[in-house]
Amino acid sequence: MLDLSRLEQYRENNRIEAKKALGGLPKSIWETYSAFANTLGGIILLGVIETADKTFDSIDLPDPDGLIREFWHIINDPMKVSVNILAEKDVYVEEVGGDHIVVIKVPRADRAYKPVYVDNDTRNTYRRSGEGDYRCTYEEYQAMVRDASVKTQDMLILNEMDMTVFNKESIRSYCQRM
Repeated sequence: MLDLSRLEQYRENNRIEAKKALGGLPKSIWETYSAFANTLGGIILLGVIETADKTFDSIDLPDPDGLIREFWHIINDPMKVSVNILAEKDVYVEEVGGDHIVVIKVPRADRAYKPVYVDNDTRNTYRRSGEGDYRCTYEEYQAMVRDASVKTQDMLILNEMDMTVFNKESIRSYCQRM
């Protein structure tokens, strides 16, 4: 859990993204949303800047409630985002040192909702790595599509196989543990 009263101790990483957002919702917010949803989840902070030493500092957003309204309007547009995985409790205004910022908690998407992509184009599927959002390769996209199926590869029954296909030592070890 983020302690926003100690904002200066955080840095951008694979779970936190800061965006200034003084001119409205940044265009890159949707890539970050997709990236967080397709990986481990994360927190987007609007009204937060990254200083020269890479620490965070808040700035007072002039209309944080307006940003939230705009965010909800856009995220529910299937032409912009393939799926909205957020609940109302995931997007809120927080006061930090007298400044009002917007916090967006993006959970990791359930495999059935992946891949999460933007602009109605599956090529705009992103993943998070370090402090950046990266467009997925075709292979990464395909892996998410494959894993989203109701029956995953490890659920399939292998017909015409007998017990000789199993590693006896692995089975013995498993039986001992259980």
